Amino acid sequence: MKILVSNVGSTSLKFKLYDMPSERVLCEAKVERVGSDHDAIYTYKDEARSEKREGCSVPGYTEGIRLFLADMAGVAEAGDISAVGFKTVLAKGYYGVHELTDEVLAAMREWLFVAPAHNGPYLEAIGCFREVMPWAKLVGVFETAFHTTIPPERTLFAVPYEWYEKYGVKRMGYHGASHSYVADTLTARFGGTGRTVSCHLGGSCSLCAIEDGRSVDTSFGFSLQTGVMHANRTGDLDPYVLPFLLNQGMSMDEALDGLAKRGGLLGVSGVSNDLRKVEAAAAQGNRRAALAIDMFVNQIVKYAGAFTAELGGLDNLVFTGGIGENSVAVRQRVSAVLTYLGLELDEAANAAPGSDVRVISTAQSRVRVLVIPANEELGIARRTFALI
Repeated sequence: MKILVSNVGSTSLKFKLYDMPSERVLCEAKVERVGSDHDAIYTYKDEARSEKREGCSVPGYTEGIRLFLADMAGVAEAGDISAVGFKTVLAKGYYGVHELTDEVLAAMREWLFVAPAHNGPYLEAIGCFREVMPWAKLVGVFETAFHTTIPPERTLFAVPYEWYEKYGVKRMGYHGASHSYVADTLTARFGGTGRTVSCHLGGSCSLCAIEDGRSVDTSFGFSLQTGVMHANRTGDLDPYVLPFLLNQGMSMDEALDGLAKRGGLLGVSGVSNDLRKVEAAAAQGNRRAALAIDMFVNQIVKYAGAFTAELGGLDNLVFTGGIGENSVAVRQRVSAVLTYLGLELDEAANAAPGSDVRVISTAQSRVRVLVIPANEELGIARRTFALI
């Protein structure tokens, strides 16, 4: 069975075509700068052909989809695709894996305000897939799915209970595709997850406590604005900061823009939302850049410590995501604070480049430290296949 996985961004579109259940990747493609009439970039590769990269016109998602289907014809017919799986974020009243019916899409629109940067592009792209591929079943693997096993004492906020009953206000948890892939990988490699803290660190960051393959806590809250500081987003913040700023004369739009787009590493450092540039500035003596990194590491350590207490100990500490996989310094600094757990980092293994799953702790370490490259697409393909 052919399963297509599509990862949608506000100006990008990624594809991977899987043969299931073998999980073989038949072809993949990426469109950058969707919405451009002249300088979009399209990249495609499959098993028989080396990667091609070209500039083109991609004014919308529909054109990007058609580009991929045309190239894919050498590998499989479009009509062979049984389903398209999406990494959807959230929908009111829907958790887990669902066919994207009119009712589910309406529920995504209803909570558009909670995740405007994510749900908006997905809704638009899903509409385009419906038009171009009307025969295929469209499936949403909601980011909240993996976190439905978190017990209520960790998901509910101490707000009036009717807010939960009437509005659904509670801790949702996101990055489910990434954290569940970590759990799947640990189980396949070591026979189980034991007590694991998974650190997805990238443009968006979250930690997840995993016990026996299940999510039991997450640093994310109701929205994607909470938890560890992100590239552009603030992370945890006293809720009364917002009404205070409004009382000082700031508009709601200006305040939300600051919280969601001008906070995080960018807001503190004043340099960039890219950790590599922040690290370079810190190395040159930029104090705010150094402070941003200190805050980032501290918040990771704080959540990792809290989750270790909830788990009653720690067997695995996993780094994934763009920063988690590539920042030697962040892994080293986080691990250095957690040595009280019996964690011992192998400095040479940590510094060595690699693109596969790798253990970066010593043989004597009581906590296994790993780098697991994110593969959200495979997790989505597995769950889409299981549904249909």
